[in-house]
Amino acid sequence: MSELVPTLDEDLEEALAGPAAVDGTGVPGIRRARAWLTRAAEPGSVGLWRWVDDVGPVAAVRALRAGTAPEHARALVGVRAEEDASLADLRRAERCGARLVVPEDDEWPALPLHSLTVAVVAHAGEPEQADRTTALVPPVALWVRGTARLDEVADRSVAVVGARASTAYGEHVAGELGHQLGERGWTVVSGGAYGIDAAAHRGALAAGAPTVAVLACGVDRPYPVAHSAVFARIADTGGLLVSEWPPGAAPHRHRFLVRNRLIAALTRGTVVVEAAARSGAQATARRARGLGKEVLVVPGPVTSAMSVGCHELLRDEETGARLVTGAAQVVEAVGGLGTDLAEPPERPAGPRDGLSDLARRVLDACPVRVGVSAERLAAVAACDPLEAMRVLPALELADLVQWTGTGWRLTPPPKRREGHGAGG
Repeated sequence: MSELVPTLDEDLEEALAGPAAVDGTGVPGIRRARAWLTRAAEPGSVGLWRWVDDVGPVAAVRALRAGTAPEHARALVGVRAEEDASLADLRRAERCGARLVVPEDDEWPALPLHSLTVAVVAHAGEPEQADRTTALVPPVALWVRGTARLDEVADRSVAVVGARASTAYGEHVAGELGHQLGERGWTVVSGGAYGIDAAAHRGALAAGAPTVAVLACGVDRPYPVAHSAVFARIADTGGLLVSEWPPGAAPHRHRFLVRNRLIAALTRGTVVVEAAARSGAQATARRARGLGKEVLVVPGPVTSAMSVGCHELLRDEETGARLVTGAAQVVEAVGGLGTDLAEPPERPAGPRDGLSDLARRVLDACPVRVGVSAERLAAVAACDPLEAMRVLPALELADLVQWTGTGWRLTPPPKRREGHGAGG
């Protein structure tokens, strides 16, 4: 006897009659309602999110299907209101090892995504139909592929983004950042694209650390296809594939612009490794600044077209961008106050380090070839001969000066080997 499958309307009615919040397993109606919304309405709409947040996902879906929803919400859904693939989407996700994470779940990354809610409240006076590609709006749900918990993976995470048409320099830096951040216990979040994104993901994977790829298509439909193996490895080794679109969704161009806000929101800060004058990486960085997150930039050669966007971010005072050159500086910027400080860069020690002012003056007075007396050195160094005699032995021990038998001079540099490197 075949199993009776409840219809969408039956699940919605049960959800309305049940508890207001989802428990550990989740009320099917609420989860199914949010699954329906991810396919029916393109994410990024301020007006739709406000309305769903106000009336709840179940009541919103019922109103959209009945044609009683507000006009702006019905306009965003259009003919999709008559379709229902929610159950098929949930089953398709299950078959590829994915699941739908909703705000009612314990796994929901509430803390990092709260910045999107704050942004919506801060722009309460703006039009409901703001540009979806730039609006800072929370997602109604997230499709997640992988075994790790989304909230735990996102807790200590950094976005590393950059150009698709990257240079060898950029890919090297991104790979090093991904590896070093992973070694320090940080999750690398990126978009899974060619170039910088892929290099950052691979660096984290090489360190055996989790990494998150935020996709502009279904989690069962990796794009670009050439990265299928990388995406599979991410999902199978403690990382996650995350998307606002249901399984099977195609990677339409506008969706890449919409998902950028999610990369910025899930993380504590965004690192831009390479970016052209116009790039998605720049857009992600500006969204991060709009959410109050750190914007970090790796400088590049001033002659490189792939670093123009990076340098513009550093020049723009409104972004508050900070220059970073390695993972330690990134962690210092996004980590805990006073606990994730970067070590100062090592400065090569020289034989003159630590010399007193008198010793420096006497050393500078020494000739290169002919030795001279302490009295002559004292005259040039503007000191007493006895003072010069007091510092000369220490300078000799440091191999800075040499006694010739008749006077003092600078120690000659080591002789170069005869014929070294010569052709013939």
